[in-house]
Amino acid sequence: MAQRALPLPAARLGRAVRTAGAPTAVSGVVLLLPDGEPHSHRRPSLLPYARQLPLARTLARAGRDDGLVAHVVHYRCRGWNTTDALLAADAEWAVEEVVRRYGDVPVCLAGHGMGGRAAIRAGGHPAVGAVLALAPWLPGDPEAEPEPVKHLSGRQVLLVHGTNDTRSDPELSFRLAERAKKSNRDTCRFEVHSDGHALRQHHDEVAALAADFIGGSLFGRSYARPLADALAAPPPLGLRMPLAVGFGESLRR
Repeated sequence: MAQRALPLPAARLGRAVRTAGAPTAVSGVVLLLPDGEPHSHRRPSLLPYARQLPLARTLARAGRDDGLVAHVVHYRCRGWNTTDALLAADAEWAVEEVVRRYGDVPVCLAGHGMGGRAAIRAGGHPAVGAVLALAPWLPGDPEAEPEPVKHLSGRQVLLVHGTNDTRSDPELSFRLAERAKKSNRDTCRFEVHSDGHALRQHHDEVAALAADFIGGSLFGRSYARPLADALAAPPPLGLRMPLAVGFGESLRR
């Protein structure tokens, strides 16, 4: 007797991450999109979500005075699944859910790995003001259609990639940023030398960069000098910016 496939569970937002002492009113939301797999209809593991919680707490703490709330998005399944682009569809649903819950507040999509691709793909939603892609996984097939970028016009876009990433090719994120910069000057990319896909070696610097980017993009705060220079620089200077050791300390001053 043939077995019937179980229906996929609905996507959902994880518990709101806020910091004690934050204003009651929510003034901005960052949605963290975990890593996934190219092809899979299996239900997601909890591990990728758990890995996003420390960054969610860091961002919520940095944006406390601005009324920032962080949510980790729970996908329906693990896979992107070719043209179905399920992770991107779940990211778009999550933005709609933010609008339903919090009203007209700016949103940053912050994704890692396959979640970085989802953030880029869903970044054209009208509520999205910023897109942050950490070690984004992008298709390397030269025969495939290039990842769309024109819909990112008007958004602040930041890509961060480790030069030793063996899971997602850093050269592919450079090429995407190069195309995006042509239609959206507010695009920049930092390279984390000697770091891998998880960006663990310079975690503090990456987290500080992310917090500074979100504060400036969603709430109009002044960017730290390295980020301001990267956004203003023409390609390729604004797309191969090194993330130096100690960068986190300079941002926190």
